[in-house]
Amino acid sequence: MTRIEIDELGPGVSVPLAPEAGVLLARSGVVTANPSPYIAGHWQISAAGQVGAARIGDVEIYIRPKLMIARLLFLVGYAEHGLAWRAEDVHLEESADLVPAMAHALSQHVSRAIHQGLLPGYVVVEESSPVLRGRLRETEQLHRHHGLPLPLEITYDEFTVDIAENQILRAACERVLTVPGVDGESQRLLRRLLRDFADVTPLARRDPSPAWQPTRLNARYHTALRLAELVLRATSFEHGAGDVMVNGFLLNMPKLFEDFVTRALRDALTTRYGGIVHSQDRNYFDESRRVSLLPDIVWKVDGVPAAVIDAKYKAESPAGYPNADLYQVLAYCTVLGLRHGYLIYAKGGAEPARHIVRRSGIDLRCHALDVAADPGPLLARVRRLADEIAANFAAEQQGREILIDGHSMAHASK
Repeated sequence: MTRIEIDELGPGVSVPLAPEAGVLLARSGVVTANPSPYIAGHWQISAAGQVGAARIGDVEIYIRPKLMIARLLFLVGYAEHGLAWRAEDVHLEESADLVPAMAHALSQHVSRAIHQGLLPGYVVVEESSPVLRGRLRETEQLHRHHGLPLPLEITYDEFTVDIAENQILRAACERVLTVPGVDGESQRLLRRLLRDFADVTPLARRDPSPAWQPTRLNARYHTALRLAELVLRATSFEHGAGDVMVNGFLLNMPKLFEDFVTRALRDALTTRYGGIVHSQDRNYFDESRRVSLLPDIVWKVDGVPAAVIDAKYKAESPAGYPNADLYQVLAYCTVLGLRHGYLIYAKGGAEPARHIVRRSGIDLRCHALDVAADPGPLLARVRRLADEIAANFAAEQQGREILIDGHSMAHASK
């Protein structure tokens, strides 16, 4: 087994690989892989937006994130669960490796959740039976048995531990055990925990995670369940292009950043200013509707677009923010009839910027979020962005001068 370690934003490494292994890596989508132009038999391997660990054929890939593990987990948790995610409830051992930290956290929280035994609950059972129990499903009885008295198609409520909450915890424990890089202590604890889930139905890898609702009765499970759902999401990357099989724990950082910004702005805008925030809101560039546009975030008030925002997880160019991103948001503003557009980047080298487009007066604003910051200051920064977005929309509506962050700006249309 070949082991390759790279950094999320590092320059990549050159490693000796058989041509078949290099092709598998290239087709997987987990990393970029190209034959080295300098050393025969070597391949240049670089990160491609994913962090975590994966096994692809006979190669194990470990991609170290640039963020501290605790900060990364907060982004994942908030993007998935919003304000219901409490970062302080999940205690992680800070490590250079994401997978051992997550495996340790999952094993510890599942152990605490089921310390008093598995949570039982009622589930609806529908089955054929020679005796009546619960209620008769009359439509099914007639459809399946054409008037015959037996067997009976019945439905009833059964009190059992085979409920969604336990199915999620079992699936997460099983999934983590298949990921490369899990430490021996976590493996032993996870296997011991799985013995307690013997009466719980296992989930197939392609099955969707069953739905559950937080209640007073399952309160001791809440943190473990939310962590388990993050694990299931990160281990759902099962295959890449064609028949390339990928098994691992992987987080797509550009998608994660987009999801976090969408969720955080939705919470900030809708709770403070109303309206609805749409993700990937489909629009069309041309009158014939042949070229589609999918802005990351569109805030609508009374059904009318009020702001358009694009989230970008990538390093800025030495001269500032990439021109192509500005052109993209300009197209969104033009199609949606907006005077302001916003680009939100993960913090890099460039300062916030503002561009007034010639001949149109469209105001494009670039901001950077420090995703390495503590959760409190990070969410406070998002709220300030929401305030700016809402204030600019109000200025567009009222056609008057406003003051934001100490800078005076006039609405272009009168």
